[in-house]
Amino acid sequence: MSKRIVIIGAGPTGLGAGYRLAELGYDDWAIYECHDYVGGHASSFVDEQGFTWDEGGHVIFSHFPYFDRLIEKLLGDEICERARESWILTRGTWVPFPFQNNLRYLPEDVQVECLLGAAQVWGRPDRGSSNNFREWILATFGEAIALHFMFPYNLKVWTTPLEQMAKDWIAERVPVVDFKRLLENVVLKRDDCGWGPNSKFKFPLRGGTGEIYRRLGRSLGERVVCGKELVEVDAQRRRVSFADGTGDSYDALINTVPLDILVRMLKPADQRLIDAAALLRYNNLLVLGVGLRKKLQTSKCWVYFPDADVPHYRATYFSHYSPFNVPNGDTEHYSSLMCEVSYPVGKTLDHQQVMEQTISGLIRGGVLEEADRKRIVSRYVRDVPYSYPIPTFDRDAALDVIQPSLLRQDIYSRGRFGAWRYEVGNMDHSVMMGVEAVNHVLSGDPESTVHAKY
Repeated sequence: MSKRIVIIGAGPTGLGAGYRLAELGYDDWAIYECHDYVGGHASSFVDEQGFTWDEGGHVIFSHFPYFDRLIEKLLGDEICERARESWILTRGTWVPFPFQNNLRYLPEDVQVECLLGAAQVWGRPDRGSSNNFREWILATFGEAIALHFMFPYNLKVWTTPLEQMAKDWIAERVPVVDFKRLLENVVLKRDDCGWGPNSKFKFPLRGGTGEIYRRLGRSLGERVVCGKELVEVDAQRRRVSFADGTGDSYDALINTVPLDILVRMLKPADQRLIDAAALLRYNNLLVLGVGLRKKLQTSKCWVYFPDADVPHYRATYFSHYSPFNVPNGDTEHYSSLMCEVSYPVGKTLDHQQVMEQTISGLIRGGVLEEADRKRIVSRYVRDVPYSYPIPTFDRDAALDVIQPSLLRQDIYSRGRFGAWRYEVGNMDHSVMMGVEAVNHVLSGDPESTVHAKY
């Protein structure tokens, strides 16, 4: 029997599902997207001055050969490859990432403090018994590294008390400590910057990250229908309804709408799922683009900002990713910095005020000069709801209630916020969740990505 497969959302997960269906030659499906563009959180936009901006910091690196082949097919040689050079700027001091491996850049008294703290916890068997993310940081890095970097930085990113966060999501997201290596790096004055899965990354030559998904969406043709805002999922009748009065029936639904929103749209309403979804936590993001009529001479890719006196937690040298992120690809005369500010649900930010604070922070840190204020030709601001799905203690308990119930109704909620699992929320993970959902619906193949344990 042919199954009607409806996909909600044309971001990486939804388009990944559509691509797999087209690849298989399957015919009975459609993607519905609420915006008039595709890409979801991996979208890109060009401002009035001709600068391209992503919806937050994205780079292409992959755990999956399937995803690699897809990128190669879509972009070919229209791609830039970069060696990651990331830094931390704290209290006027530049430290290569990761912080704990490059303590030699810090003042000597802070070096000693951090080394002593790391020595006290190195090799202790109780790291695995930590009860929360905060305790894990202390047991892994020691108090000094925690206080100088890990605590303030993570609080800025997550906007959530770290003791309310679980530790099981960490995996390759956070580099840990080898005290012998830390000590050798300080004594031998050795840089140690190669940690992480994205030590090399790729970026589209033109169009920002969103170009990947624009091309993917175009390849799927009329099956991608924009301007369709989901308002109801009737799980009994197996029908989705949109704000414009239209709808569609399905045998299997692949959803990428945030899980808490989906649960509230379900008919008949299920109070048990609604109560579980109320336990899910997330925050929002403000993207601040600073376009300059000036060439920035740097090999840096991005900088982390743990200090509380600047609002942003990260600044990306976006013009370094691709020359075409600035007007006409003219990096001899233009450059761009993209900064990110997390903020909690329920808080409202004054965009102009945050922009001024961000620019002032970049100047104080030496990223920009005071004279650069007159060289700013673009001040781009984009508010991004649903930025980080926060791995709180309640998350897994909530997912254990919601996801099995949805699956029993042939609803596959996948993607960064559809699955609500930050640890598998990168672009490659998200595309593969869509691909694997299709494989499961049609052939019963296991979905390894959404259920991955670290």
